[in-house]
Amino acid sequence: MKKFLTLVLSCVMLLSLTLTGCGSKESAEGNASDKELKVVLVLNGNLGDKSFFDSSSEGMKLIEKELGAKTKVIELGYDDTKWEPALADVSEEDWDIIVCGTWQMKEPLEKVAAQHKDKKYIFFDSSVDYDKGDFSNVYSILYKQNEGSFLAGALAAKITSSNLPLANKEKVIGFVGGAENQVVNDFLVGYINGAKYVDPEIKVATSYIGDFKNSAKGKELALAQYNQKADVIFPVASQAGLGALDAAKIQNKYAIGVDSDQAMLFKSSDSAKAQLIATSVLKRVDNSLVRAIKLEKEGALKWGKAEELGIKEEAIGIAENEYYEKLIPEDMKKVIKDLSKKIVSGEIKVDSAFGMETSKLSQLRNSVKP
Repeated sequence: MKKFLTLVLSCVMLLSLTLTGCGSKESAEGNASDKELKVVLVLNGNLGDKSFFDSSSEGMKLIEKELGAKTKVIELGYDDTKWEPALADVSEEDWDIIVCGTWQMKEPLEKVAAQHKDKKYIFFDSSVDYDKGDFSNVYSILYKQNEGSFLAGALAAKITSSNLPLANKEKVIGFVGGAENQVVNDFLVGYINGAKYVDPEIKVATSYIGDFKNSAKGKELALAQYNQKADVIFPVASQAGLGALDAAKIQNKYAIGVDSDQAMLFKSSDSAKAQLIATSVLKRVDNSLVRAIKLEKEGALKWGKAEELGIKEEAIGIAENEYYEKLIPEDMKKVIKDLSKKIVSGEIKVDSAFGMETSKLSQLRNSVKP
């Protein structure tokens, strides 16, 4: 009997220890899954562009508010000699995920990510070259900005041929790009395609500033286009594009914003300018970053790959704010909504500058040259 009781007690103790161990393991796993993510955004520029960088910063705020992550934004300015060493320094710090963006950061990121395999990087608006190395710690986000620009071009073509108070009789619209690259040209290709879809006879004046910070030159080029009878101009130039919006105010002509909802950003500080921004092509860097971190928390983010996001994924769109509602007639709004649905369904496939031969791009620009 004593031996039997001893055996029973031994079994109870063993079972108790096993259950305790399992409980500890589950607790540890629970704590690991609930661990606060530390996410830092490294900008190769400065906030205040009311556009691309500001949108990425808004994404970080949402990541902190909605997903409970610890976040920080670091502004590196426009001196490109500082970008790579600064990114390397940040990679030595205690961050789980390092976010950076724009095509100009491609080479610095490729070097730094290869040297810090223990770190994870989210790269937006461009992609590392996955064929040239092991970038299994990098997730790249590409945007179908050509889809949003298609809608903007269609709207601009409708405006320039309308009876809206600031539209003239000439079928001329404008585009002011920053530095000429594939992303800026992708905006342009979509813009021209959308305008020609609505009106095959449309003319599109095109200029490039040469960088993304010279707002004085952006203003100068936009003024020249307005003087060429353009009555709607679409600047795609980040900080430099603010100069083009200044030109719209000077000439009292329409403009289309980019990346962020620029009319609403100017609502309180410059309402006269805000009223001239018919809409903005929204490049929802904020939404795409929140989406990426949500997927990471779910264990579903596709590390080591690039993903392309567009209207369907709500990473691209146009602003339908109070100014748009007031300025744009209902028949025009219906056209834009129908075009958006056709893009999502695949009925309309918008051309892209990515993979387009230089000769074909030049031919497209020349076909609509005023």
